[in-house]
Amino acid sequence: MPAGRFKSRTFRRVFKVTPGHRLVKHYELRKPAKAKCAKCSAVLPGVASERPCKMQHMPKSRKRPERPYGGVLCSKCTRALIKAEINSKKEKQE
Repeated sequence: MPAGRFKSRTFRRVFKVTPGHRLVKHYELRKPAKAKCAKCSAVLPGVASERPCKMQHMPKSRKRPERPYGGVLCSKCTRALIKAEINSKKEKQE
């Protein structure tokens, strides 16, 4: 009989094979939701979605892309924002 905290679906059920070739049920916390773009809500590629205890052992380059607005905006929105910034600078110069 599982402990009371494992009866809810907060924990996912994972079947593992022991060294003695028995199939046992382990309970693991679920992964967090995938990161989304702040502007268009598209799923961000290149951004890891792991539990915080695993994220702290990952290098920074695997957590998010190494570019401006990396991990916040998708590449399409970033491109549009940078173009808009450049165009506004050109208008100020003229």
